[in-house]
Amino acid sequence: HLLGKWRDVRLEAREMIKDEAFWQIPGQDYHTHRERVFEQTRLLAERGAGSRAFPTEYGGQNTQGGNLAGFEELVLADPSLQIKSGVQWGLFSSAIYQLGTKKHWDKWLADAASLKLPGAFAMTEIGHGSDVQSIATTATYDPETEQFVIVTPFRGAYKDYLGNAAVHGRAATVFAQLITGGVNYGVHCFFVPIRDDNGENLPGITSEDDGPKGGLNGIDNGRLAFDHVRVPRENLLNRYGDVAGDGTYSSPIASPGRRFFTMLGALVQGRVSLDGAATWAAALSLKIAVTYGNQRRQFDDGTGSETVLLDYGKHRRRLIPRIATAYAQTFSHEELLEKFDEVFSGEKDTDENRQDLETLAAALKPLSTWNALDTIQEAREACGGQGYLAENRLVGLHQDLDVYATFEGDNNVLLQLVGKRLLGDFAAQFKGKDKRALAAYGAKQGASKVFHGAGLRRLGQTVVDLGSTARSVELGLREEDQHELLTDRVQHMVAGVGARLNAARKLPAAEAQEVFNENQVELLDAARAHGELLQWEAFTDALSRIEHEGNRTVLTWVRDLFGLQLIENHLAWHIINGRLSTQRAASVTRYIDRLCTRLRPHAQDLVDAFGFAPEHVRAPIASGAEDERQNEARAHYADLRASGKAPTPEKRPKRK
Repeated sequence: HLLGKWRDVRLEAREMIKDEAFWQIPGQDYHTHRERVFEQTRLLAERGAGSRAFPTEYGGQNTQGGNLAGFEELVLADPSLQIKSGVQWGLFSSAIYQLGTKKHWDKWLADAASLKLPGAFAMTEIGHGSDVQSIATTATYDPETEQFVIVTPFRGAYKDYLGNAAVHGRAATVFAQLITGGVNYGVHCFFVPIRDDNGENLPGITSEDDGPKGGLNGIDNGRLAFDHVRVPRENLLNRYGDVAGDGTYSSPIASPGRRFFTMLGALVQGRVSLDGAATWAAALSLKIAVTYGNQRRQFDDGTGSETVLLDYGKHRRRLIPRIATAYAQTFSHEELLEKFDEVFSGEKDTDENRQDLETLAAALKPLSTWNALDTIQEAREACGGQGYLAENRLVGLHQDLDVYATFEGDNNVLLQLVGKRLLGDFAAQFKGKDKRALAAYGAKQGASKVFHGAGLRRLGQTVVDLGSTARSVELGLREEDQHELLTDRVQHMVAGVGARLNAARKLPAAEAQEVFNENQVELLDAARAHGELLQWEAFTDALSRIEHEGNRTVLTWVRDLFGLQLIENHLAWHIINGRLSTQRAASVTRYIDRLCTRLRPHAQDLVDAFGFAPEHVRAPIASGAEDERQNEARAHYADLRASGKAPTPEKRPKRK
């Protein structure tokens, strides 16, 4: 169930990376690490792992969902390898494939897929990270030579943080403002050679090395600048916008805004894959910490034997709820991956489905990447000093996963995108209604009944309308009660923000922006709550597909634990807004503790079910070595007591 639809591809990838040639070596200097990862990427290319998404005529397998499923597994070998291959095939090659046309595919795609043509994805600028629409690099068309002239106008317009830019890249897909006939037609993508076969910069190209980073040091991130670099007109990747020889611009999408978001939407797979990779990284850290916690003993339990760490209440509380989150994210990611495959395979490629896919990816990627950092850190602390050793991988995982929270879209910016979509769905309910009708509706219904948003909440499945949310939530904490509490919070926050922003529509622009700023935090909270609801629903849908009664029972407890911890995280909101009494709120925490105790005997099974082999884990503390140490220690003291040579403790137990 956890491996999902593309189980075979995942297992194939996991089998491949059992080869130690793919493993990260802790402590390497970044130059050595870069060259190792580049050679690993060559191995991937030789085994066809980088071309799964492309048509068979270019060496691919024409599988979109399977491609990402296999790609995500590389995080188990080395996150640098995962991202390096993502730069080459998920960004550079994908830009050629998704934004170009057959003439571009014929010219470059096979070489990009085989790594004969290493490339960079030059979108981000120093001065404009998430605000791609405002990038300053220009590509001005010269009709006399039928060439585009690409210019970096100032330092803040340098393309930065680009994988393959510092050393290995031979070309780049460069995003720039397309100018022809004195008109700026917005951001478009161009294929630009940057180095010759000897690795020397081509004329007009400036490259700089970003140097060592906080993590992912197997990737040669760098900067690129362009000093009147000329490329042929045909190097414009022209699926969504073209320029004729005389400089006339044309596009199948008339709206500049829609054209821009369509082009960026074609590259949404980066966010989808990060959601999956972050989920597996969190799962790996839990496999290490729970295995260690089931073997490591500490403090005499009063019987002469020390207690296993996971038997302590705090240890259960810190790890078992995070297992529940990892399961929820695995199921929601599978639904997201299936939706991605439907759109990008062409099976259900509609504007509505593309918009839903973009919003779903923007909702889930922040939650999984933030959770990965939280889970890995908690796992590290749960393993004490052993967790701080590089050989046990937790510190390295945290360093490498850190940047996942800000690349492929800063998490807060992505949640703002989700929030605006939620507001749009909220506003659509009132389209065509006059003020009197709106006032009457508001008076009768209240904020908590306004928003439903089924369009965003169906991750490939039908969401049943909950109907009225006015019925009491104090009847229990069962499935329907969890669903109602989670849904009601989203409804209430979106309705409240929507009403306040609607009232500010006629204000001057500066004042309207200030009103938005005053409501931005709550809007982001609503978007995050919406993503959590998606995860809960995906988990619940997964339960309906599990036929084994015992598995379904245990995983229902896990789902309940996930839902209740979401409610516990916002108990103040539920109490302040009258959704829970203080007595019911207190029972949430008590029930979570009970579930942790109930799931304690299943903790090892739950992390073993992720399916990681020893070659994937590669942490000595999760290898059984700790169990051997503990058994050796216990045997030593048992033999000492049996021999009668054990020293007498200074403090003897009192006689009754």
